[in-house]
Amino acid sequence: MATRAQRNWSTPSTVASDMLGHVNWPAFLIAMAAVELTPGPNMGWLAALSARLGWRAGLMAVAGVTLGLLIQLIAAATGASALLEESPLLYESLRWAGVAFMLYLAWEAFADTGSASAVRGGGKEGFRRGLIANILNPKALLFYIIVVGQFVDPTSGAIWSQIVLLGLIHLTVAILVHVGIVFLGASLGAALERWRTSLLARIGFALTLAAIAVWIGVSTHR
Repeated sequence: MATRAQRNWSTPSTVASDMLGHVNWPAFLIAMAAVELTPGPNMGWLAALSARLGWRAGLMAVAGVTLGLLIQLIAAATGASALLEESPLLYESLRWAGVAFMLYLAWEAFADTGSASAVRGGGKEGFRRGLIANILNPKALLFYIIVVGQFVDPTSGAIWSQIVLLGLIHLTVAILVHVGIVFLGASLGAALERWRTSLLARIGFALTLAAIAVWIGVSTHR
């Protein structure tokens, strides 16, 4: 058994491991990847921007998107910790809101036949646009509260810190996906947009997100 001194000298990685030991990692990572790979405003804009202005402009935009998501994550962790600790009723409300939100994303993925975002501005303008668009996007805040929040266990440590840690893992997945889209957009151009909006791709993404919604409803009951 570890002594008190040994426990006090636990490394940050050990603390994080203990705090997130309950997480179903395959399910969490699949959910995060599916959300990020789903056709949407960020994907369409980054692909089109990179096709037009090149990968450097695309990476500047990715930096803005990532900073915007990080700000939303901090806001969600602060608010969600209070909500989830308040009462079991609030937890159940958020749980079913998470199911509904994933089903909404599934419909949005199926209905997305093209990017609604006009392509303009590289460099600093692209960074600002990515930052502002994600700070003002309420779906990002909801995602961290009612989707990432499904993987939190109040008995494993502070809720806000669990959401931050899980959110940072999501951000890592998002960066990898967004950077991949940038380089694909720069090299494939219009071909990537045609695939993104094809019926088969939209159906596939929609079914994946609907399956995740069902999984959340079944597996997160307490």
